[in-house]
Amino acid sequence: MKLTKKEVQLLSFQIILHAGNARSLAMEAIKFAKAYHFEKAYVKIAEAKEALIEAHAEQTKLLQEEVNGQAIDHTLILIHAQDHLMNAMTVRDLATEMIEMYERMKKLEAKL
Repeated sequence: MKLTKKEVQLLSFQIILHAGNARSLAMEAIKFAKAYHFEKAYVKIAEAKEALIEAHAEQTKLLQEEVNGQAIDHTLILIHAQDHLMNAMTVRDLATEMIEMYERMKKLEAKL
């Protein structure tokens, strides 16, 4: 099956959509952690992980085509989608670290 340019664009937009959602959810997690609402923060991180799974599913469709010998046009929108995905993954990872940091801060403050 050869993907058309339009199909590649649609998959790219799906990656952008899900990655953008993941990034937003991770940022919400940081805000909850900053307010010491850790349960809510971890819920948002879990939601961000699910959104990243959806983005990866779309990315995998493109990767499978390329592995199967179909040359995928590396359009600006596809590059933009990959950038969004990598950014979302980084923000999710940093948000997880920040939640743990805020948990530690709260414990240290309780000792004062």
